[in-house]
Amino acid sequence: MIEDQDTRILAHLQKDGRATNQQLADEVGMSTSACWRRVRALEDSGVIRGYAALVAREQAGFTMSAILHVSLERHDAKFVDEFVSRVTTRREVLECFATTGDADYHLRVVVQDMAAYNRFLDEFMFRIPGIRYVRSNVVLKEIKTSVALPF
Repeated sequence: MIEDQDTRILAHLQKDGRATNQQLADEVGMSTSACWRRVRALEDSGVIRGYAALVAREQAGFTMSAILHVSLERHDAKFVDEFVSRVTTRREVLECFATTGDADYHLRVVVQDMAAYNRFLDEFMFRIPGIRYVRSNVVLKEIKTSVALPF
């Protein structure tokens, strides 16, 4: 169970992951030692999985983003395991969700441009055994992107 102090710590770290322990303790109203212990406990328990920089996709040269809807021919372990194994190793795939509805999986993919996207499909996605279809929705404009949980 996450306590109120922990949610305040997590909310602040989501806004500023580079905050010093002193800044974080001041922000959440705790002593520095108590704050440090709570952050360590959140890290050790896996609630905090890591720290990263948020990079502006287009400014970094990844001008194309797409949402892929993927359906498998069969759902036996062989095809599912093969799909999951391959998709999790590709850097272009930022997110992959097993979903209900028309598609079995939804992937968020980023690449440099349309040529790179075509290569990704031809050389990777279309070669995974057991895929029934891959449908793409090219992202025209990002309205809201966030990785912060709503504490």
